[in-house]
Amino acid sequence: MNTPFFISWRYQRAKQKNRLVSLISFFSTLGIALGVMVLILGLSAMNGFERELNNRILAVVPHGEITAADEQSVRDADLLEKRLQAVPQIQGVSPFVSFTALIENGAKMKVVQVKGVDKKTQDQVSSLGKFVLNNGWTNFEKNGGLVLGYAIARELDVQEGDWVTLLISQNNGDEMAQPSRERIQVSGILRLDGQLDHSYALMSKAQAQAFLGLTANQVSGVEIKVQNPFRMQDMDYSSLNDYPQLLNLQNWQSKFGYMYRDIQLIRTVMYIAMVLVIGVACFNIVSTLIMAVKDKAGDIAIMRTLGANSAFIKRIFIWYGLLAGMKGCLIGIVLGIFFALNLTALIQGLEKLIGHKLLSDGIYFVDFLPSELHWQDVVLVLAAALVLSLIASLYPAGRAAKLQPAQILSGY
Repeated sequence: MNTPFFISWRYQRAKQKNRLVSLISFFSTLGIALGVMVLILGLSAMNGFERELNNRILAVVPHGEITAADEQSVRDADLLEKRLQAVPQIQGVSPFVSFTALIENGAKMKVVQVKGVDKKTQDQVSSLGKFVLNNGWTNFEKNGGLVLGYAIARELDVQEGDWVTLLISQNNGDEMAQPSRERIQVSGILRLDGQLDHSYALMSKAQAQAFLGLTANQVSGVEIKVQNPFRMQDMDYSSLNDYPQLLNLQNWQSKFGYMYRDIQLIRTVMYIAMVLVIGVACFNIVSTLIMAVKDKAGDIAIMRTLGANSAFIKRIFIWYGLLAGMKGCLIGIVLGIFFALNLTALIQGLEKLIGHKLLSDGIYFVDFLPSELHWQDVVLVLAAALVLSLIASLYPAGRAAKLQPAQILSGY
């Protein structure tokens, strides 16, 4: 075993003559452990939010929507669909009919944006059907009906199989026209456990066209799914240049892109802040080592008289500081991994205990605190803490190497 390392290891395990050295060493270790634990927890939470954003937003929300810019509907949906399918980057195309309606169930009413879709083409552009409870998505394909977001169904107090009334305004130029009333059965409940549960109300495209008086080839727009949703700006839409209607494109980034930017920003700020916290704790090692050097001055003098050079003494106290930092790192990593792997369950238990949801599904895109541990984050945190411990050890170790044995021994 490396001799300086062995000596520093013995110093770590031995009782200090000065109890203040032990106390400062304990608090520096505790500070490093807490900083490492919180940093691992924070990074895991950010990873969890990013995972849920991918699984619940990009998997459900269309990557792009093409609508008519100057009219309420696209006149030739078949032509538009054919042109879009010719674009290599586009993987799926689904025409839709969209309108605003008032859903009524007894005395309870709610205004929603209803979207008429075809189940087969909808499955090509999103994984929305995977989040419909029970066999609701299969029932929707067979019998039509209405698929409601979980939060909407909860506010209206309806369940799968119930009947509700749709009040649809008529855009016929007559301001006094009464809205049409349509009875429709709830065929499924869509549950995403987040903000989107307040947004979705789906019905069959053919039924929506019938309610609005549109022909089979008229739609409100077309949803698209692309190979790389983060490269939407690089898409080539030249095949639509001679389309007989002016079109408008809205991609997912205009609605939800801020979430990705916020997550990346918070991750960066959190990492910088927690590294600074760990740095402050690591620099307590400076105080610990300075007092340890004074405490071990006699040992240093004896080693110097036995032939130990300055580099040998310096390595002893560099190892001493690294071992102190390593102890805090390992404790913090163990605690951080444990809490990161159980964060969602722990927060849910806390919510049950206090009787209050920490994340509201009406505000956030998920109503729980997700967590996903990445081992590269653990390695990165460990490396950062050890580098800071090494930097903090250099000055006291240099001072220990400069001690003169004659001056020390003359005081004994």
